[in-house]
Amino acid sequence: MEIIPFANTGRQTTRLGFGGSGIMGALDRRQSLSMLRAAYDAGVRHFDTAPMYGYGEAESCLGEFLREVRGQVTITTKFGIPPPDSNAVTRLARVVARPVLQTFPGLKQVLRKTVIPIPGTSLSPVPPSEPNPIFTARQARESLEASLATLGTDHIDLWLLHEVTAQDLTARDGNHELLRVMEDAVRDGKIGAFGAGSHRDQIPELVRTQPDFCRVTQFEWSVFDPAIPDTAYPRIHHRALSQHLPLLVAWLQASPATCLRWSTEVGADLANARVLAQLMLKAALVMNPASVILFSSKRPEHILANIDVAEDMTLDQPARRLHALFQRERPPIPA
Repeated sequence: MEIIPFANTGRQTTRLGFGGSGIMGALDRRQSLSMLRAAYDAGVRHFDTAPMYGYGEAESCLGEFLREVRGQVTITTKFGIPPPDSNAVTRLARVVARPVLQTFPGLKQVLRKTVIPIPGTSLSPVPPSEPNPIFTARQARESLEASLATLGTDHIDLWLLHEVTAQDLTARDGNHELLRVMEDAVRDGKIGAFGAGSHRDQIPELVRTQPDFCRVTQFEWSVFDPAIPDTAYPRIHHRALSQHLPLLVAWLQASPATCLRWSTEVGADLANARVLAQLMLKAALVMNPASVILFSSKRPEHILANIDVAEDMTLDQPARRLHALFQRERPPIPA
């Protein structure tokens, strides 16, 4: 797989990275470790996690995996959304929810849209007009030390402010203290680089008003989005397939004339969900050639299929044509 510089960490990594939001969620620890190993064995060398992923257990699971391969991989973790408290109610909820999500994976998106905090957490939404009280220097120090300990490593390659907004930083007196904590962590070798991971709509204002915190950015990108001009800061992207892939497939199948015309222009059968998914992933790679593209999977065969897509240069031009079609005709599917 293609190797590129990883952000401004001084290290290199693979174009495809494994997103850890699914491990220790719908998968138990044995299954999660199996997926991490499958991604590594397939050639993936970047792994992304966060303290709140997997009911607060994803970092620990990744740390167990890292014992064998730490020097061979790069890792990202985050600061800003705390993990849930590890109390009995939360553990019971996790045990009950996991088999349900495995049987009905579509429920995961429904649950994400319901603002019902897990008992014992402090994840209540912060109104957009108010700064998130989590983004303080003290919280940053504590979160970093906790992540280092949980991951079982002496350094984190990339540390991101998780779901941060410009309001979180500009409305806080002394955010220079937070910046100093992050810069000191780089100087001390605890992190390789830092940046902001947020919704794509938040990134422009963050870059404009808080460039010192945006030395790396991580946000969504799919064929629904326009091409991004070259930026002075490195980027990482996720959700290349978009949560609306099933709706897009259904729309194409219900519009045979459009589907035929699009398929002819792209040179692939877009009514086939697997083919469409391959080209959407490839579009993220070819339209963002200097970026790491994250994917998640719960099945080894899907991991291998994604690696094949990344390495298949015959898909480059069809993927570019698919992106051009999306930008020109804007399918009536929410992005």
